[in-house]
Amino acid sequence: MNDLPFIDPTAGGNRAAVMPAPRPMDLAGKVVAMVDNTKEQGDLILETVAQALRDRYGVARVIIRRKEHYSKPATDQLIDELAQEAQLAVAAVGG
Repeated sequence: MNDLPFIDPTAGGNRAAVMPAPRPMDLAGKVVAMVDNTKEQGDLILETVAQALRDRYGVARVIIRRKEHYSKPATDQLIDELAQEAQLAVAAVGG
């Protein structure tokens, strides 16, 4: 017999809700930060998205930085650096 209790993956935790940041009305002229999660092809995905943002939406510049490891959050230093330079950010989900 299995003695492991059932865990409901849909049950909410007791974490506080985080409100999303305000979204810009337009991307033209903006600087976009992207965080590569170090997973396979994450860099390729980000480069492709970055080019589309420049070509289609007039993004002025895209900054791409790589995390140390996929299982760890980005360092405070990395987040602070990107926050100083960019108006919005995208995190990659490579596979």
